[in-house]
Amino acid sequence: MEVLKVSSTSQPKSVAGAIAAIVRSDNEVEIQTIGAGAVNQAVKSVAIARGYVAPNGIELVCVPAFSQLEVDGEIKTSIKFAVGRR
Repeated sequence: MEVLKVSSTSQPKSVAGAIAAIVRSDNEVEIQTIGAGAVNQAVKSVAIARGYVAPNGIELVCVPAFSQLEVDGEIKTSIKFAVGRR
């Protein structure tokens, strides 16, 4: 499964394009975020990507979950989104 890391400065349209391309080819992508701003950008990206793939008959499903990531030797709580087809 492909992993995309989204930050608060990520451009939602760019991330949405990556999500759409991955879902069209690989069927599933994981989005990793740390912080409220990153979660906001990720959710906007999934909504935009849904519009990109809907004309092709693809319906996106997004499942959020908590996870732990190590960043600079520290363990941080993150939110990950598993995005795939229904």
